[in-house]
Amino acid sequence: MIPSLAGRPGARTVLWLLAAAWALAFPLFSTLGPHRTWGWCAAAGYLAAAALTARSPRAAVAAALTGAVALPLAWLVLTGRGQSEVVVVARSGRLLLDTGRLYVEDPAGVDAYTPYLPGMALFGIPQALLGRAGDPRIWCAAAFFAALWGAARLSAASRLRGASLPAWLPVLTASPVVALPLAVSGIDLPLAGLCCLALAAAGAGRPVLTGAALAAACALKWTALPAIAVAAALLAARAGRRTAVHAVLAAAVCTALLVLPAALLQPREMWRQVFLFPTGRADVPTPASSPLPGRLLADLVPGGWALAAALLLLAGLAVAASLAVRPPRTAAEAADRLALGLALAFLLAPAGRFGYLALPVLLVVWARTTARPARTPRIVARSRHLLVPSGRAGR
Repeated sequence: MIPSLAGRPGARTVLWLLAAAWALAFPLFSTLGPHRTWGWCAAAGYLAAAALTARSPRAAVAAALTGAVALPLAWLVLTGRGQSEVVVVARSGRLLLDTGRLYVEDPAGVDAYTPYLPGMALFGIPQALLGRAGDPRIWCAAAFFAALWGAARLSAASRLRGASLPAWLPVLTASPVVALPLAVSGIDLPLAGLCCLALAAAGAGRPVLTGAALAAACALKWTALPAIAVAAALLAARAGRRTAVHAVLAAAVCTALLVLPAALLQPREMWRQVFLFPTGRADVPTPASSPLPGRLLADLVPGGWALAAALLLLAGLAVAASLAVRPPRTAAEAADRLALGLALAFLLAPAGRFGYLALPVLLVVWARTTARPARTPRIVARSRHLLVPSGRAGR
């Protein structure tokens, strides 16, 4: 749901009903216990929201948040259930504290692999120290909301409204695109939030903050790398090429500082677990086996893995060419371009999951909620005290 529909109770009711139908698909068709739990709770919350929308939109959002976020997250955390990623991140945090290493040496099975870069282990440290109260999902959500908050403060829409709390944030949180990963996994949320923060900073002409946000994202998962090109193109269009180069250099240096220690300590394991395993080239097959085009090519066509990789490279070059020919000029345009690139990457990768597509969807939704272009400034003409639009000043 987006702000343009705020005055249309009928449209909001339809959207809540669609969310309920989506949630019900999980207990009906999914074999994963956490997804089924989320589906039942979320469907009830969304149906309650649809019933309450005409009377009280705020009560409707509260019902959706309760059913889709609060109840399933609390239940899954208290019972220690979730997707396997939660266990993997918690193990990385424990290993980092106990041994200074991040990856299991010579992993024997799929559960022993850690397909993430070193920054992700930080979200596992609280559980090692606090037990269930430090569940990685809680801290991933905290990082996500902090990044979105920063992005909202940088956006032109938030500055002009002067709102203390973005009106879209509770609705976005209650939507399936955020509520589901928040409850069952959480690991992609910090990456999404940092990408939004980087694009908002680039749109505001803040190269240092752009580079820092990009570095933090790239230290979590290598899928954040396309955000560097998109943010650089936006910064070049807004503040000049030199500013964009400074941001890219800052991102590269900070990422290296965050990643290199682990790479030097465990180079073989990092290569095997972070790069080979997610692309289906490790000794152990990746569980990321949704029937997306790239996966189907890799499995069903002779030489299909190389073909999928070639198509992935061509798609990346096409998006890069679009950035050079028609660079984005607002954070919203940049978010759309990054979403397109990531969607193509996830669809054409030799291994992938449907769940990965939540990241580009979230970027598209964010672009239509907060990342709006600034209003055209007005200049006060000193003579005659006449307000003159900036486009006509000096004529």
